Amino acid sequence: MGLDKTVASAAEAVADIADGASLAVGGFGLCGIPGTLIDALWQRGLSGLEIVSNNCGVDDWGLGLLLAAGRISRMTSSYVGENKEFARQYLSGELEVELVPQGTLAERLRAGGAGIPAFYTPAGTGTQVGEGGLPWRYAADGTVAIASPPKETREFGGHPYLLEHGITTDFALVRATIGDRHGNLVFRSSARNFNPLAAMAGRITIAEVDHLVEPGELDPDEVHLPGVFVQRVVRVTPGDPAAERRIERRTVRPEGDA
Repeated sequence: MGLDKTVASAAEAVADIADGASLAVGGFGLCGIPGTLIDALWQRGLSGLEIVSNNCGVDDWGLGLLLAAGRISRMTSSYVGENKEFARQYLSGELEVELVPQGTLAERLRAGGAGIPAFYTPAGTGTQVGEGGLPWRYAADGTVAIASPPKETREFGGHPYLLEHGITTDFALVRATIGDRHGNLVFRSSARNFNPLAAMAGRITIAEVDHLVEPGELDPDEVHLPGVFVQRVVRVTPGDPAAERRIERRTVRPEGDA
């Protein structure tokens, strides 16, 4: 019974997340985002959240809901995306933003989850990513209030590399297509991009799952993320609007070109 990590609802799953908490949030664009858990956070009215996620949803969905409500104080991400409110808050000095090369962000999350405090990478050498000076936060008058610091550089094999630090967060929120009561997770297609890495980085990881199965039903070779990284599992309620799978930008071919 002690291995049963399921909780009754998303509200119960996020009940101990406090103002100012740091969270790693899975998903890529709107693909694989933990919409039910994000909605539960939004309903709690938390503020000052520090989010690590590839992007910040869109204006009216995903993390964009928390952003529009002024609940996020800092974003660490690689992509602004289709979110005009994100750009407005950043440029007006309301939001602190650390932009990270996408592969570096993925590895920082993985490294943090694996207990690796830092690593060297060639990504960003010779740019402001390494040299520092990228605006993390603007002042109200448009000047740079906080700039990124320079990164330690070291040469390996005649090539420069930057020192990047692993990321760990207070909590992680992820979405999987299948999970069992022990927290073993299976992700679907491109939802596997950032969800396993975000899950690894959280000290307490909460997974919402579309299908909950009993321990032993998953073949060990099918498991994408072992339950050792997951502390809570909540089943998505069928038909829950917060769990809707949306398309960030629908692109179709004109009928005449078919």
